[in-house]
Amino acid sequence: MESIKEHIGFVVGSGVSPLSGHSMNAATAITKIAAAEAAGVRQIWMNQEYLDTLTIFAAAALKTSAMRLGTAIVQTYPRHPLALAQQALVLNDIAPGRLRLGIGPSHRPIIEGIFGLPQKKPLSHLREYVEVLRGLLWEGKVNYHGEFFNVEVTSPSTPRIPILISTLGEKAFQLAGEIADGALSWLCPVPYLLRIGLPALRKGAAITGRSAPPSLVAHVLVALTTERHAAMVAGHQLIDFYTRFPFYVKMFTSAGFPTTVGGAAPDSLVDSLVISGDEDMVTSRFSELLNSGLDELMVTLLPIIDAGDEQFRLLHSIGGLKS
Repeated sequence: MESIKEHIGFVVGSGVSPLSGHSMNAATAITKIAAAEAAGVRQIWMNQEYLDTLTIFAAAALKTSAMRLGTAIVQTYPRHPLALAQQALVLNDIAPGRLRLGIGPSHRPIIEGIFGLPQKKPLSHLREYVEVLRGLLWEGKVNYHGEFFNVEVTSPSTPRIPILISTLGEKAFQLAGEIADGALSWLCPVPYLLRIGLPALRKGAAITGRSAPPSLVAHVLVALTTERHAAMVAGHQLIDFYTRFPFYVKMFTSAGFPTTVGGAAPDSLVDSLVISGDEDMVTSRFSELLNSGLDELMVTLLPIIDAGDEQFRLLHSIGGLKS
């Protein structure tokens, strides 16, 4: 029987976007990845933030042996799919079969506000991006001429690296069902995932005749504390940042938590997103979520008192799970 920990990944990093100004040192990230594997964790995820995730993974791969390395996410607009495929091929040579490539269009304040690139038709752009990327990584050749990309090239190898896409709204989940190997949610309340996300994934899979929908990866926040107020404060520190993004506000509202752009997240939303308690309470909740219909969990730690100690305890709690 496959262990439950095979379905639980740990987020290395701050869990926020480049707009926040938070980003860890690359050497620290590599050390944390190695520590996660030593604790028995099978999957880590890392956001792009300011540092190049795939470069960090290439270094971390040499200090680990079996852990899966997942990007959640690499932004598509600043990086041509051929360039991303080149990086992915190198990493697969270093760590065969361990990369899971999570990509997404990100948000206009980042793509247009920071990179200075126009962000038009993000889902159409993502669909074309995946088609080019899959041709390169799965079929070994691309002859694609679309609205956004014109690519004719062959690939030296076909490692069939899983391609997952970011999912927030219903249309994105449906797109994942049509074209991706997984749907990476971020700050989506579990009831929203089960009521909106999962049916849309199934619908997308049915449209393209797939026998089953791709994996649904749920993002969960964990606070190792039994003090509700402490968990609430930590949750607000992360979640309130995302209310500046209209797409998140729309999703929160659709999930039943009316939110205004730039305002504080409702306490009920924080309660829905944050798992708190001691190690046994947290891991018990992990089991409940995986039994509810979710395929995987992507766990972000919310530090309360001692981030290093709490990360150590959470990693070993995940790594010690048996079934």
